Amino acid sequence: MLKLGILVSGGGTNLQAILDAIEEKKITNAEAAVVISNNAGAYALERARKKGIPAVCISPKNYETREVFHRALLDELQKNQVDLVVLAGYLVAIPPMIVEAYPNRIINIHPSLIPSFCGTGFYGLKVHEGALGRGVKVTGATVHFVDAGTDTGPIILQKAVEVREGDTPEILQRRVMEEAEWKILPQAIDLIANGKVALRDGRVHISK
Repeated sequence: MLKLGILVSGGGTNLQAILDAIEEKKITNAEAAVVISNNAGAYALERARKKGIPAVCISPKNYETREVFHRALLDELQKNQVDLVVLAGYLVAIPPMIVEAYPNRIINIHPSLIPSFCGTGFYGLKVHEGALGRGVKVTGATVHFVDAGTDTGPIILQKAVEVREGDTPEILQRRVMEEAEWKILPQAIDLIANGKVALRDGRVHISK
């Protein structure tokens, strides 16, 4: 049974998609071991508590230095014997210390088709503002492994979403969540939990 440590910063809609998928057996061989947020007011923590999942706030504001904060985060993951770290709308950069502790065992959902509209500065609504500003006809979401860079790790799954006339960043954000993020993040977790994801030469290979 793969133990998930799910990191969140806000409302936790991706977290909810994961919890629902576990309940509906769309994700098998995995369970949520802990939900961690950098934001004490994140509704995601409430979602976790309702399901009886340990919900912990570890905020950089509560630590003297960034390094002490990173150490506290790593300690919490290890204390809960986490096998896979899932970044489900987590707006804090993951430090090398944690990437090294969980090599190819951290995944992230990003609301664009990487390599478009990703990297430093592209998060939340800024991604969708960028897509609309460029006039793209298709956007989407990507699940990828996390490495030392920003949105540079091997891609696991992608799903395209149509951009429509009259879209605002908020409308597009919602459609990308509903049509892509909430589908491919649980799907990626299920594939990993069932041993169907392999990394070779820096690329992901999925077996059936």
